[in-house]
Amino acid sequence: MEEIQLYLEEAKELMQKAVDHTAGELVKIRAGKAMPNLLDGVMVSYYGAPTPLQQIASVTTPDARTLTIKPWEKNLISEIEKAIINSDLGLAPQNNGEIIILTIPPLTEERRRNLVKQAKQECESGKISVRTIRKDTNESLKKLQKDGTSEDDIKRAEDTVQKLTDQYSSKIDELLVKKEAEIMTV
Repeated sequence: MEEIQLYLEEAKELMQKAVDHTAGELVKIRAGKAMPNLLDGVMVSYYGAPTPLQQIASVTTPDARTLTIKPWEKNLISEIEKAIINSDLGLAPQNNGEIIILTIPPLTEERRRNLVKQAKQECESGKISVRTIRKDTNESLKKLQKDGTSEDDIKRAEDTVQKLTDQYSSKIDELLVKKEAEIMTV
């Protein structure tokens, strides 16, 4: 019996990790809002060495459509502007001598639909992970039955695994509903 319990606990833990991973992937999908992590890939020439933007400036979001970049050294403003222009972000930096301001354009309807498709794919991957965990756990339980565990105990454990699968799949569905609403809100 306690072996069955171990398998159920492990399945629950792995399914939670699958949900957490899916949530992490959904956060990476930009929903038209200004987020500092949008500039994560921007490298600035700092005394000749390519350096991540976050290491030479602070990036803040004063509102949902604007990013401000305040370099720690004023002489870096032109280098930061060059790096943003040369990146594939498609943003036009403006500076006032102290800070750089980036205005994030609103998403088009077509782009929003593509982002929703991407979110659905991420959620489907998460659900596939949950179902794979169910399959692996059920196979382990069947091996226990061959080793002499009663058929009734195995059947109850499989029912519990199915309930866990349904529970964690619905959590992923909830994540998708929230993300879809976030993306489609203009």
